[in-house]
Amino acid sequence: MAAERIYLDWNATAPLMGVARDAMVEALAMPGNPSSVHAEGRAARAAIEKARRDVAALVMADPAHVTFTASATEAANHVLSPVYRMGKSRVTLGRLYVSAIEHPAVRAGGRFAADAVSEIPVTRTGVIDLDALSSTLAAHDLSAGLPLVAVMLVNNETGIIQPIQEIFAVVKKSGGLLVVDAVQAVGRIPLSISELGADFLILSAHKLGGPKGVGALVSRGETLMPEPLVRGGGQEKGHRAGTENLAAIAGFGAAAREMAAGLVERNAHVAALRDRAEQAMLSVAPDTVIYGRGEARVGNTSFFHLPGLKAETGQIAFDLEGVALSAGAACSSGKVGASHVLTAMGEHAATGALRLSIGTDTTDSDIDRFLGAFAKIAARRKPAGQAA
Repeated sequence: MAAERIYLDWNATAPLMGVARDAMVEALAMPGNPSSVHAEGRAARAAIEKARRDVAALVMADPAHVTFTASATEAANHVLSPVYRMGKSRVTLGRLYVSAIEHPAVRAGGRFAADAVSEIPVTRTGVIDLDALSSTLAAHDLSAGLPLVAVMLVNNETGIIQPIQEIFAVVKKSGGLLVVDAVQAVGRIPLSISELGADFLILSAHKLGGPKGVGALVSRGETLMPEPLVRGGGQEKGHRAGTENLAAIAGFGAAAREMAAGLVERNAHVAALRDRAEQAMLSVAPDTVIYGRGEARVGNTSFFHLPGLKAETGQIAFDLEGVALSAGAACSSGKVGASHVLTAMGEHAATGALRLSIGTDTTDSDIDRFLGAFAKIAARRKPAGQAA
């Protein structure tokens, strides 16, 4: 009988939590439209507002400032807009500045024209170059509109944590707005939107054990908001039209509530598993390169390169050993190519890297299975410079 497979690709998507599934099943049985005023509609609305409170609590935000979307990508396209509204007044955002290591959903620039998007470099350690950001924003032409800066809190490939509070200080000095992609951070490190200084946070349910197909845009206030991306019936206080996906939102809220409980202790355990895996990898193959190991990282992620092994070949080899992990980010319809994150860091790993990402259900036995597969694959690789 074949050994049971193990799943170590939580940064791509986390397995659906039982509590989220239960909340979704309960919501699916609700017949009412959340916008209806009868008892059935009010019950559906109550379920959405409960989820809104739970998602807000996970990032210490005001529930009134949570807008549910169909995904984090939609939230990014919503907030990355050159036109905002302050009441009935139009406010123009003149240029979008994104770091070189952003997720494609942010690097694409949202509703900004391609020539209105500028890229900010990162250092060799994978952290945004604050001097470059400062000088770039100092040169921003305010006559064209305010600057909008978008930076991820945790990189989806390396797990490196960005110095958001320092970034906020630079952005604030320029009079700009700061959007933080917190998709890989939420549920893994304690978060407070006000302490970060972010004007907006982008969240995704399926990265923390909720369902796929629902995300959120969280704002620090409601004075200045982007023009709606989806227009229609005025749901979500007019910020995102369309009948709400009740079941998905209920699952999102349940997962957020579950992740908020014992967050620090749970993630310390996850980090210990990741650290054990890395130490053993280096013991088996001392030439293994682990990106960001000396930097502040979330505890669940290890992005590593085995000289002499193409990332795509390694991913297939691990899959054949019953281990699911990825070659970089799972955001390009299964394509495996050079990591733009490594390129931005000045790393010349043309053969790519593999990402181990674990979570709350990962066990010591899973790590042992991974290490067994790692040893076999490392032993079969070709000498450095002759990548398989």
